Amino acid sequence: MKLAKRVASLTPSATLAITAKAKELKAAGYDVIGLGAGEPDFNTPEHIIAAAIKAMNEGHTKYTPSGGLPALKEEIIKKFARDQGFHTSRRKSLSVSGRSMRFIRSFKCCLMKAMRSSFRRRIG
Repeated sequence: MKLAKRVASLTPSATLAITAKAKELKAAGYDVIGLGAGEPDFNTPEHIIAAAIKAMNEGHTKYTPSGGLPALKEEIIKKFARDQGFHTSRRKSLSVSGRSMRFIRSFKCCLMKAMRSSFRRRIG
């Protein structure tokens, strides 16, 4: 079978390569948190499955606003304030559903900023 030149020029997925590398390192005994394919290495907890079923039965089956659901933003803000001492407002916050490298990069930047801020507060 002859493939089109465009198909022959495709390169392997960087996401799958990162995922494969994380699995390789885990198998070698390293403590790795893989952020490549966006799939955790554990099953979804039962309370989350139950909440998802309840939400779907209540009709929450449509796409959400691209900036995230206001109620979800509020809960995320509360969690970060409670667990990390990081305070912000909904106006400055963004939540994203689905896989998005832009989201992951933004989240990592926000997390690093929060950690630096928390560290500075602890050491004075």
